[in-house]
Amino acid sequence: MHVRRRVPRLLGLADVPYEVQGDALWIERANVDRLRDLLDVLSSVERAELFAAPCTHAQAQPDAWQTKPLDEWVLRLQTDWFFPASARLQFHLQPIMELRSGAVYGYEALVRAEWEESLIGAGPLLKAAAAHGQSRAFDAQARRGAIRQAYPLLQPGEILSLNFAPGVVYNPDVCLQTTFQACREVGADFSQLLFEVTESEAFPDLRLLQRILERYRAEGAQVALDDLGAGFTSLNYLERLRPDVVKLDRALIRELHGSDPRVPLILALIRYAHDLGIRVVAEGVETASEFRLIRELGADYAQGFFLARPALRPTGLSSECLNAWQKS
Repeated sequence: MHVRRRVPRLLGLADVPYEVQGDALWIERANVDRLRDLLDVLSSVERAELFAAPCTHAQAQPDAWQTKPLDEWVLRLQTDWFFPASARLQFHLQPIMELRSGAVYGYEALVRAEWEESLIGAGPLLKAAAAHGQSRAFDAQARRGAIRQAYPLLQPGEILSLNFAPGVVYNPDVCLQTTFQACREVGADFSQLLFEVTESEAFPDLRLLQRILERYRAEGAQVALDDLGAGFTSLNYLERLRPDVVKLDRALIRELHGSDPRVPLILALIRYAHDLGIRVVAEGVETASEFRLIRELGADYAQGFFLARPALRPTGLSSECLNAWQKS
């Protein structure tokens, strides 16, 4: 009731024209950008109470089967570029350095889309895919595209790290077949593939996640968990799933220094992972001091702008990074 009273007042203040029909407010699609301003004013609790459905003046009632949160409809209407842009995916490669040897361990494939002479990053693409109900299809499309575009660029022995969202895999024996087919098309050595769980939302059932990782491993690939120390990743997942690799969340690394209170936590996480036989990547490394410190703390690998920025082709490691490695 509070939201029902408040929204018309906010629409009036924003000068957004609307019509009232029963309990519904009718707003022209042309005003969708101004609806984003309205949503920004509302709290998350208030936004959760707002739903919308498409309708034309010729219809007597909105299509109830298409009722979704207003947030989702606004994003869908604002991302009408999604389908043409997702047909033009490219993958930028960022190196991962093995700290013991100073060599490139492999590259993470980061999805981008070309659209109107600019590049759209992974975050907006994933949000748009969800708004259009295309999360599962886009996730699979991106994995296949990364394998086909990036794997042929690797040097012998280098690893290709591929992101996947476990929440879109309902049956690993079914959902992953097109991914494995793409691997076979390019003659991929599965031991050079590292499938990395991303966690934009909570993991699915732990037993299902375990099956997904086991399915990748059955083909000979490695598996990784992303963002340890933040979000939904927990030490329980680490102990139960025993991935080959775990990535420390970049928030743990950002502006890290010797007297930083995060240092004991990072050291404990690295030691715990090593006790379980899991190798550790410190990602988000942007300075020489961060690089030296994570190496001293025992991380196995490093990734971040200090090592190299993502590029369409493998670039190797920056001279600053190699100099810092030689001196540390």
